[in-house]
Amino acid sequence: MSLPGASGGQPGSQRGADESSTNTEPARAYAELVAGNRRFVSGSPRHPNQDAGHRAAVADGQHPFAVIVGCSDSRLAAEIIFDRGLGDLFVVRTAGHTTGPEVLGSVEYAVTVLGTPLVVVLGHDSCGAVQAAREVTATGVAPAGHLGAVVDAVLPSLRRAAAEGVDDIDGIVDIHIAQTVETLLGQSSVLADEVARGRCAVVGVSYRLAAGVVRPVAAVPAGVATLDVPDGSAAAAA
Repeated sequence: MSLPGASGGQPGSQRGADESSTNTEPARAYAELVAGNRRFVSGSPRHPNQDAGHRAAVADGQHPFAVIVGCSDSRLAAEIIFDRGLGDLFVVRTAGHTTGPEVLGSVEYAVTVLGTPLVVVLGHDSCGAVQAAREVTATGVAPAGHLGAVVDAVLPSLRRAAAEGVDDIDGIVDIHIAQTVETLLGQSSVLADEVARGRCAVVGVSYRLAAGVVRPVAAVPAGVATLDVPDGSAAAAA
């Protein structure tokens, strides 16, 4: 599917009259990501919007249809996982998809200036940041350098998991993804307002490294994300 770009830099100015509904409706934007993930999992990606012509078309302006707040893990390349191309996704990545002022500002820029209708928190199984936080909790030994900031950002999710009786790593990862969704909305009044007005949605998803499947974990509003997975992959996602 072609996602037309446009020039401009003021809030909402890049919403063209001819743009597809995927760009303006959160649920359809999420459906487009699901469709791309299905192609990726099945081994039949289309690699859309990666040709020279599209590169030239988006040079003067961008209108990504989704923001991806993802983990920096090298196996978590959003454009590949969702089978998208240039100008499609506005990607912000940190270890353990932790948030801070720069992350929040980047998300707010995409949502308010570029008019992006969907924010996706992209986590994954066996997350190293979560594992590091668990080790710190078990040993009481803080990591050296700035890695401590990453661990500190994950610790609230570990405390929440403990309160809920969740001990397995992937269960904790799911809680951390949901926690990140709540953190984005709780710390950004700009994003929360866009969601309240129905112009944006926030969805947390978990990626299975071996299977390649993305499944929803949390969503605000709740109905924006369907609970299906790529055909033939239900067992892998369970």
